Amino acid sequence: MSAPGALRPRPRPEIEALPRYSKAAGLEQVRWRASSNESTVAPSAAILEAVNLAASHSHLYPSLFGDTLIARLSDRLGVGDDQVLVGAGSLALLQQVLTAYTGPGTEVVYPWRSYEAYPILIGIAGASGVPVALDSQHRHNLSAMAAAVTPQTRAVLVCNPNNPTGSEFSTAEFVSFARSIPGDVLILLDEAYREFATSDVDGVDLLRAFPNIVVFRTFSKAYGLAGLRAGYAITNPAIAADLSSAAPPFGLSAVAEAAACAALTDPAHTDSIVETVTAGRAHLREQLAVRGVESVPSGANFVWIPLGERASALEAACVAQGVSVRMFPGEGVRVTVGERAAEDTVIAAVDALAHNL
Repeated sequence: MSAPGALRPRPRPEIEALPRYSKAAGLEQVRWRASSNESTVAPSAAILEAVNLAASHSHLYPSLFGDTLIARLSDRLGVGDDQVLVGAGSLALLQQVLTAYTGPGTEVVYPWRSYEAYPILIGIAGASGVPVALDSQHRHNLSAMAAAVTPQTRAVLVCNPNNPTGSEFSTAEFVSFARSIPGDVLILLDEAYREFATSDVDGVDLLRAFPNIVVFRTFSKAYGLAGLRAGYAITNPAIAADLSSAAPPFGLSAVAEAAACAALTDPAHTDSIVETVTAGRAHLREQLAVRGVESVPSGANFVWIPLGERASALEAACVAQGVSVRMFPGEGVRVTVGERAAEDTVIAAVDALAHNL
């Protein structure tokens, strides 16, 4: 008999090889968290009332597929109920799409650096990821992404605004790109940060011209519901029907659905979050510029500081000052905005490093 612990069940080899989702340093010791792209504004009274009411019925199952939220979203977006799917965050819906449409022997083209969950989800689906480097301006290189499509490609993933760089592409740029993608290849358009964007891209409008698009949006950012996990996808009815077949029942909790529905009816609260973010990123970029520190124009709720090998030094300095940031080794630092004290603490960390940046 084998010694205890000598043998254990093992996952598929591709699962063992997956990269791990990173964690910001110093979370246990900092006062401010500028590392997770959360809203710094708490839910409104109307949202909390809806949450409390839904929680009082927690002994009951939620609707099978988030039917009430689907109806609210379809009405708001001017699309059919049969074009909308909801789930526990847009990430869960992206995983659902990749599982249904890709797999072993297929490829998924994606930008890099971009959201670090992308290669993880692609690997879980069993597909091969094909990363395409951003351009010198930290933007998607859409022409290079289109050129990376092969007969094995089943999906091309784009993120606008991009996480973690905050960079954006225009509608004209996207249309040119989409026209070059074969109709049987999915274009997965992640618009998690759309409400903060400065570009004119609207995935729902684009879907009318390109039926192979799936648009992903979330309630985690501009609606301030990151802790409840609610997101949605919009696509053409045929794709939505396929995805519904692959969807787990009860994928959206009743509390999350109630909060999302309430958030849709409280636009003033969403506007306040967006205004707070817009002011915060302008303030941070202005203060960095005064100090001669480069940052990337952002359409999201964060600012990217491309420091290369100096990124770890800024992260350590920020933690020492009492604020966490998200550092990507050898590349840069992403700073979530919206809390003025946290933004100024990052600036204090920059000052503490003096000429080392």
